[in-house]
Amino acid sequence: QVQLVESGGGLVQAGGSLRLSCAASGRSFSSYAMGWFRQAPGKEREFVAKIDWNGARTNYADSVKGRFGISRDNAKNTVYLQMNSLKPEDTAVYYCAASPDYVQYNNWGQGTQVTVSS
Repeated sequence: QVQLVESGGGLVQAGGSLRLSCAASGRSFSSYAMGWFRQAPGKEREFVAKIDWNGARTNYADSVKGRFGISRDNAKNTVYLQMNSLKPEDTAVYYCAASPDYVQYNNWGQGTQVTVSS
């Protein structure tokens, strides 16, 4: 089990940037692939980005490709989501999650709110 705490959300104008962090506690952070998801009001939670155990492989939703970057620092037990060129439609609660197999996620954080104003 790993416990996850997101931070770094806030209010930003369209075109701005934010960096989200997800700090993990517990054992064996480096044995988990990590993902970011988001949920906007009235919508289902959607995949944003994911990164494998050592950062060699990443995947992104088409809606964020070229604007967002996921990275991790296993020495700090932290995964990041750098969000650039933000749009109002990026407004959502952002969650990080841990996966043992790069597919299914079994540990979730509490989420951090990102609001992009036009």
